[in-house]
Amino acid sequence: MDQKDIQNLRQDYRVSTLLESAVSPNPIKLFDTWFNDAVKADIHEPNAMTLATSTHNGRPSARIVLLKGFDQNGFVFYTNYLSRKGKEIAKNPHAAMVFFWGPLERQIRIEGTIEKLSKERSEHYFHSRPVGSQIGAIVSPQSQEIDGREVLETKWTQLEAEYEGKEIPKPAYWGGYILKPELIEFWQGRSSRLHDRILYKKADKNTWKIVRLAP
Repeated sequence: MDQKDIQNLRQDYRVSTLLESAVSPNPIKLFDTWFNDAVKADIHEPNAMTLATSTHNGRPSARIVLLKGFDQNGFVFYTNYLSRKGKEIAKNPHAAMVFFWGPLERQIRIEGTIEKLSKERSEHYFHSRPVGSQIGAIVSPQSQEIDGREVLETKWTQLEAEYEGKEIPKPAYWGGYILKPELIEFWQGRSSRLHDRILYKKADKNTWKIVRLAP
């Protein structure tokens, strides 16, 4: 694509507004409202989010993962503990999440610290997944180099036969994390790039400070 065409790609945002007078004092309640709006808007995988982690010396990496739950304690996702992100989280538990819902012209940024979920909670979720996904979690040495796709497919076929009619054990290297938020920013696109940005900063266990950021 011609570089001039790329630099001229732009859109004026006019769908909605975000004013301090209209937001909840609790960012999780506002997140719940916005998430439900995204579901109602029939956005493809509204729970898809960018998860950014970094090494102990600050080299960042990011990827798309799926949110699997949220409440006042934080935001939950599941993965392989031995993957790149799992190894980075083990050495540097500070991370960030970003949701972007284009049709609604909305973005949410979340920053905080990550902790593992309990083994019991991870096992409960693991066994709620489709059988194919359970086998896939065992088959894939996530983030490691492999000789080809056939390695995965051969092992998957073997395990499918091995576990037919049986409960599949959750591998020890797979489970859940929860990101406990310290900052949550809600971004609503506005005309002429004068976007609305409302930031919640954790003041104490139950209180958040709300400020407006310049776009």
